[in-house]
Amino acid sequence: MGQKIKNIITGKEIIKPDPVDEEIPYDGGIMITETDTAGIITYANRKFREMTGYTKEEIIGSPHNINRHPDMPKVAFKGLWETIKAGHYWEGYVKNMAKSGKYYLVVVWIKPKFDENNKIIGYIAGRKVPERGPMNAALEQYKGLVAAE
Repeated sequence: MGQKIKNIITGKEIIKPDPVDEEIPYDGGIMITETDTAGIITYANRKFREMTGYTKEEIIGSPHNINRHPDMPKVAFKGLWETIKAGHYWEGYVKNMAKSGKYYLVVVWIKPKFDENNKIIGYIAGRKVPERGPMNAALEQYKGLVAAE
């Protein structure tokens, strides 16, 4: 079994599954999550919970990398964090992993949430169905990046 993820609200540990090479089709329903500035999930809508297979109790208080697939290169998330911490919008192709170990493919957009003093207080993310051509190109690029890590 994989990496242990600790939920900071419940204190429970969740063991990430080993990947299963089977895709969960994404129908394009609205998947939204919100996190604090450290990437801890503070909100996950029903569609996100259905796609990932995690319950509300498991997901709220867990780090967002709970659904990170090992095929995703660390450098992709480094750029993401640099962009959103600087207060900018980020969008990219992502292969995520559900609680079952199966994967789903999305275009993710993330933008910072600001308070009244223009200070970043968290992030909101949404997902949309990716076009297969660019998604497949991204997956090929990710294979090389992961191999180089």
